[in-house]
Amino acid sequence: MTVAVVTDSTAYLPPMPIAAPRLTVVPLAVVVNGVLGLETVDIDSATVADALNARRVAVTTSRPSPEAFSQVYREQLDSGADAVLSVHLSARLSGTYDAAVLAAEEFGDRVEVIDTQSTGMGLGFPALAAAEAAAAGGSLAQVRQAALDAVGRTTTLFYVDTLEFLRRGGRIGAGAALLGTALSVKPILHTTDQGVVVREKVRTAGRALARLVDIAVEASGDGDVDVAVHHLAAPDRADGLLTTLKERLGERLRAAYLTEVGAVVGAHVGPGMVAVVVHRAAAGA
Repeated sequence: MTVAVVTDSTAYLPPMPIAAPRLTVVPLAVVVNGVLGLETVDIDSATVADALNARRVAVTTSRPSPEAFSQVYREQLDSGADAVLSVHLSARLSGTYDAAVLAAEEFGDRVEVIDTQSTGMGLGFPALAAAEAAAAGGSLAQVRQAALDAVGRTTTLFYVDTLEFLRRGGRIGAGAALLGTALSVKPILHTTDQGVVVREKVRTAGRALARLVDIAVEASGDGDVDVAVHHLAAPDRADGLLTTLKERLGERLRAAYLTEVGAVVGAHVGPGMVAVVVHRAAAGA
């Protein structure tokens, strides 16, 4: 059986070797001052970071349409795939999953859609696991299970300088944003089935970044892990985090990736954001 795997542009995958399993990526859209552009196609993270720093520039995001997903699914099936697994960012953070589900209804049981309850490489690791299972000849059920297993072994943590951008986009409650502003709290957040949740509150950025590493190491357990570090307009912070994680995890670290988030997630987290995604190896891997 041939299964095609589809994901969306918020996976922020690192550059893949030519031999890597194939993924089809559907872009989300960003609107900057009324001008719409597709993430990774028309607009980049630097443009969004500059717009957010300007403060008076309006930045919003938009999901792909069901028709865009339907077109991609049809292309995959017409090109020889027997089935499609579509793996996407949290339905709590975007309407992308719902749009994919609506499109999938047209194709019956040949297309299935998964909500990874995360974004960035919290989405990327499950999408890659699905693609690897598909490349190995797995059935749709097996490819789907590979993605779900990867979701269960992945933890997404991140730090933002301010909760204001998340509040504006409705990705975190106004009460939590007010708390962070009023008390100068530097929050460490994580993604769950409830969306973005405050994990811990720390008084300074330096302490928050140190604690982010501690929590990531705790989340790694005792086995081997892959780690992805994301940032928006904060390369030095990201480099420092990754260096420390490499030192702390030692030989247990199988692979490490460093990428800047794109325009869509960037619009909601703001410049200065850094994230750590921990992907624990499967038992026996």
